[in-house]
Amino acid sequence: MGRPVESGQPRLRRQLGVFDAVVVGLGSMVGAGIFAALAPAAGAAGSGLLLGLVLAAVVAYCNATSSARLAARYPQSGGTYVYGRERLGEFWGYLAGWGFVVGKTASCAAMALTVGGYVWPGRAHAVAVAAVVALTAVNYAGVQKSAWLTRAIVAVVLAVLAAVVVAALTSGGAEASRLDVGADATAHGILQAAGLLFFAFAGYARIATLGEEVRDPARTIPRAVPVALGIALAVYALVAVAVLAVLGPERLAAAAAPLDEAVRVAGTGWLAPVVRAGAAVAALGSLLALILGVSRTTLAMARDRHLPHALAAVHPRFQVPHRAELAVAAVVAVVAVTADVRGVIGFSSFGVLAYYAVANASAWTLTRAEGRPPRLVPAVGLAGCLVLAFALPLSAVLLGATVLAAGAVAYAVRRGVSS
Repeated sequence: MGRPVESGQPRLRRQLGVFDAVVVGLGSMVGAGIFAALAPAAGAAGSGLLLGLVLAAVVAYCNATSSARLAARYPQSGGTYVYGRERLGEFWGYLAGWGFVVGKTASCAAMALTVGGYVWPGRAHAVAVAAVVALTAVNYAGVQKSAWLTRAIVAVVLAVLAAVVVAALTSGGAEASRLDVGADATAHGILQAAGLLFFAFAGYARIATLGEEVRDPARTIPRAVPVALGIALAVYALVAVAVLAVLGPERLAAAAAPLDEAVRVAGTGWLAPVVRAGAAVAALGSLLALILGVSRTTLAMARDRHLPHALAAVHPRFQVPHRAELAVAAVVAVVAVTADVRGVIGFSSFGVLAYYAVANASAWTLTRAEGRPPRLVPAVGLAGCLVLAFALPLSAVLLGATVLAAGAVAYAVRRGVSS
């Protein structure tokens, strides 16, 4: 069942059931991604946007299935960092954890800035820092409180997205012909759109990274992951169809706030403030779950001394990795001062796709007795992750590859010093 936590190190408390685990996953997926990723994806794929969404969903399903089987086998904090370490070797686990922590820390900053941009555009950076501080305090008070807040956020966001879909599809401005795939859709554009849309699907990993805090993980995690992913896919498909039918691919690609513009074009401008509020709440939900997940992977890497061992501490009262949470919050607050919301989507997607490539390779090594998924699942997942990662915009590929290489160098130096 994997390497045990060092003797004497405190463990996290198992508090979350299937419903709470599904909600945490939904809070990560049905969040700001659907508000932020549709426009750049439409810019890449044009009328092939829906094909990109389907492709992203297929890769996400493979990743989710592989992750769920591994999480049931290794119910510890850390997700693919743990799986790669146990199945492929310490370096691959480290590289997955490095890519996840760096990429998702950038995503935290992007989500914080999304909150600031919607709540108070003129003071976006200040609001972003305040959001990070407030949500870190919620996480610090315990994962059960975080799950309750996430549940409320998910309910609000789903209600807002449902209003957008109904308003768009029942308006006179919706045209089915705008959903047709035209000559502007290229294979590379569809692949790039899928890579960008993957940013909005990546939250199901949050369930796996909370493996040490889930009750009966062998049963709970394999149930919660596909349920959360299926609900998210259905919501995304409805929203994408509705917005495309009203705006068309060109207008969608140019929109700074596509869902806001869709309700205006549909003749329901009174919904625009509700949509903006929903986007801010969605970004808060994503940020809450992101801080939760990144801090748990930081905890796992600190336990193995790939990060400062002081970050492995668990609060004696609240039973959370409080030092890891505070460290992540501090870094996110600093990055939020200079982060570019749209530009960071590609970088984050590259890091997370690399993370899931390791997850699929790890799942391939499972035996039937260990709950291995059908061989096709990790094979398609691994190939899909690599193809989508390198189909992303060149700047994202170069930055992502540089960050992974820097992590590999740091690992080699550490091993050289300790040997």
